[in-house]
Amino acid sequence: MKTLNFPFGKEKLQYTFDDCLAGVLESSINDYKPEAGEIELVKNAMAKPEGSEPLSVLAKDKRNIVIIASDHTRPVPSKVIIPPMLNEIRSVNRDAKITILIATGCHRGTTKAELIAKFGEEIVNSESIYIHDCLDNDMLVNIGTLPSGGACEINKIANDADLLIAEGFIEPHFFAGFSGGRKSVLPGIAGRTTVLSNHCSEFIASPYSRTGNLVNNPIHNDMLWAAKRAKLCYVVNVVLNEKKQVIYAVAGDVEAAHKKGTDFLSSLCGVKAVPADVVISTNGGYPLDQNVYQAVKGMTAAEATVKEGGVIIMLAASDDGTGGDHFYHQLADEADINKTMELFLSRKRNETVPDQWQAQILIRILLKARVIYVSDMPDEIIEKMHMLPAHSLEEALTKAKALLNNDKPSVVAIPDGVSVMVR
Repeated sequence: MKTLNFPFGKEKLQYTFDDCLAGVLESSINDYKPEAGEIELVKNAMAKPEGSEPLSVLAKDKRNIVIIASDHTRPVPSKVIIPPMLNEIRSVNRDAKITILIATGCHRGTTKAELIAKFGEEIVNSESIYIHDCLDNDMLVNIGTLPSGGACEINKIANDADLLIAEGFIEPHFFAGFSGGRKSVLPGIAGRTTVLSNHCSEFIASPYSRTGNLVNNPIHNDMLWAAKRAKLCYVVNVVLNEKKQVIYAVAGDVEAAHKKGTDFLSSLCGVKAVPADVVISTNGGYPLDQNVYQAVKGMTAAEATVKEGGVIIMLAASDDGTGGDHFYHQLADEADINKTMELFLSRKRNETVPDQWQAQILIRILLKARVIYVSDMPDEIIEKMHMLPAHSLEEALTKAKALLNNDKPSVVAIPDGVSVMVR
């Protein structure tokens, strides 16, 4: 018997397994003991930046400084990161104009309440904050052509900066390899057409566009090119544990600092696949499991270890719904997912439509295994998205056994599907 806790929204779902449990895939990140407290880790990283001069040197005499910050869909502890960045800039340049540019990518705009939750009232009320809108053409400027062939359009506030820097966090990413670093620019502050080109079906289908891999990853190559072209010269990135606490921090050059962070993460998050009939996964709880769109990430961890024809049980509260009409209708409006996949793969790089990549990955998963989706969402919505609805882990396991016609299927648990790299 083994009892496990699965993050679900802001709560935990607890379940006790019998001898059917074939394995628990967890990173060792939660066993890692940080060398200092959260704020001290950030300050120490900033004191010894990788491949870059300190921020205090970079900021001296600069008139227009822009800090790219994450949006509400990322658990980046901005309250811990942004104040040291502001303090270091103002220690040498009190007159600089500083703008915090919220990297929404193609997500909806961040609300004031969400900004306060991320930064605290003092920063929200005293600093200049601008929320990026990927569809606002008046605020976009073309800075060149991506390796993928698409136009690289970014927010003009970033382009007009004489010092562009960013905060962020590093975690395994299901097609970019890792989050953090260069992703602050693309997709963070890019125009929608730029994101669409980068997220094309050809690149999503590449065997190199997978969790934990940057080598020959065409999506990563585009992102890094865009960050360098935008002159993103300094980042502060952190690594978080399951409690969303900072356990490691890096600062400095966008490529060098990011590599140091990904090397650290790789040493802790790699786990060996254990093939199983049923694989249970999560998206790490709030805020990453707010919708179905985001939950696809946690499903890819299960995809890497579930047997062909098996069942994936995905636990995601999804209080914010499906995550977008484009994503929903690409799945819901066609009964045959094979036809939808063929349509996606027929589109060229510059013909990508919004959210196609997420639907493409979900269909890839569905072509390998059936998915039972545990949430509080209406059953008919989940069913239209080609998944089976459930409202508890117990109900999901009962349904999985019926689907497999097996009362004792082998089960693998992945308590946090976005924190592991299953190999």
